[in-house]
Amino acid sequence: MSSSSISGNLADVHLQKIYAATITVENGIITAIEKTSDEADPSSDFMLPGFIDSHVHIESSMLVPSEFARMAVVHGTVATISDPHEIANVCGMEGVEFMIENGKTVPFKFNFGAPSCVPATVFETAGATLDVKDVTNLLKRKEIKYLSEMMNFPGVLFKDKSVMQKIAAAHQQNKPVDGHAPGLRGEQAKQYIEAGISTDHECFTYEEALEKLQYGMKIIIREGSAAKNFEALIELLNDWPEMMMFCSDDKHPDSLVLGHINQLCARAVAKGIDLFKVLKAACVNPVMHYKLDVGLLRKGDAADFIVVKDLKKFEVVKTYINGVLVAEEGRSLIKTSRSEIINNFSCSKKSAADFALPWNGKNENPVIEALDGQLITNKLSVKPKVVDNYIVSDVANDILKIAVVNRYQSAPVASSLIKNFGLKKGAIASSVAHDSHNIVAVGVDDESICHAVNLVIEHKGGISCVCPAAPNGSWTEMALPLPVAGLMSNEDGYMIAAQYEQLDRMAKVELGATLASPYMTLSFMALLVIPHLKLSDKGLFDGDRFEFVQP
Repeated sequence: MSSSSISGNLADVHLQKIYAATITVENGIITAIEKTSDEADPSSDFMLPGFIDSHVHIESSMLVPSEFARMAVVHGTVATISDPHEIANVCGMEGVEFMIENGKTVPFKFNFGAPSCVPATVFETAGATLDVKDVTNLLKRKEIKYLSEMMNFPGVLFKDKSVMQKIAAAHQQNKPVDGHAPGLRGEQAKQYIEAGISTDHECFTYEEALEKLQYGMKIIIREGSAAKNFEALIELLNDWPEMMMFCSDDKHPDSLVLGHINQLCARAVAKGIDLFKVLKAACVNPVMHYKLDVGLLRKGDAADFIVVKDLKKFEVVKTYINGVLVAEEGRSLIKTSRSEIINNFSCSKKSAADFALPWNGKNENPVIEALDGQLITNKLSVKPKVVDNYIVSDVANDILKIAVVNRYQSAPVASSLIKNFGLKKGAIASSVAHDSHNIVAVGVDDESICHAVNLVIEHKGGISCVCPAAPNGSWTEMALPLPVAGLMSNEDGYMIAAQYEQLDRMAKVELGATLASPYMTLSFMALLVIPHLKLSDKGLFDGDRFEFVQP
């Protein structure tokens, strides 16, 4: 029998008190909590439950689950609610199985969901389909804790048969259903919630989140590498502490190096929000809502807890999972190991002519307006720059070419226009392109876009950045291969973070990208289920009308 004791100041979320205590752990379970003083010891650190990311796509970190865990524990994260939707869209059930099995190789509590929308829509080419039978079978597994975000909110509102069967299958297994309904308000929001959908992480205004809270829906405050809704929603935690959680949704590797849910706790406390309300959102509410096997610093619980220097900055000193010390003083004790590779990538290299965009003769053309820190886009109508009857990038007005290339088979390229990337030369491309993960690229000319796309194709997945090195016709180029489904690397996470930072820097310094996270924003420009205007491999799509834009 293994036994150990840890002493310090206990932040008791259940009693909402802080006092000096000693915790005894035997075989991964807290067997005793002895109060040693009614007061906190000013010379001691603080013990509190571990942090939980309440909605995250591990794939967006570009790391396999084991490497994500290795980096997250440094920041006091002990568990995630993980939607394997991204790899499911590429590799189907094999992809979900990969995530589950890889997650089991490390001491970390991954809690996976059954992807509800694979493919996300019929308006794009995906690599796989999960039907009602597949989803039902997943929901029967103990590793699957919930039905992942129901992005097909029109299907819920119109009571689509397969959508309702998937929701019913989750309820039959007594497992919650996650929501995804950006901007849905009023009676439609109420109808969506009444279908049995219990959370939403897509609210981007205070008013929308408040209305959904009043209807009985739990709201997850998202602060990721692209979508940042913390500032808009955090004040709601004052009045709704039992109904809110924190999540990243999508976390690129460079930002995971810097912090995770601990950063949101520090920001919330700095705004004057009560510590115990913050800890409920960060630690307790996810465990209660998703019925997780994660300890909450009570006698008889699994010993999943952290030690922090103070309750303001939440600088993590130690992280324990099942009583095992997994991180200490900023250093992960989880060893890195290379996973197997699975993929689904089959398209031939392109030529610059494939990206040409013929002019339709109209004085105005639709333009996607990317918004920094948001997944939604605006829909503009702008006079295009035309050369020899072809629409080209208008760099002076920051209106560039965007293209989506089918990665699963050779097919015609879809091209359109986009604003706010700020590139002055070159192009960037990525096979991380929600939700079907075709190749998406933005650039100032067809040659650059083609070169960036072909780099991704050459590696069978990855992100790239290219810059023409005039006048000799050579290129400055950089690529980060993502061999696992074209979404993730199986290499050391800190090395991948450093390589990603180099690409991000090149895009900004050499090409002129003005967005805070150009690659993360790029990855959402083909996400059709988020309004208002997006581009799939099949064409320009109006997210409000849920139909293609007619050329």
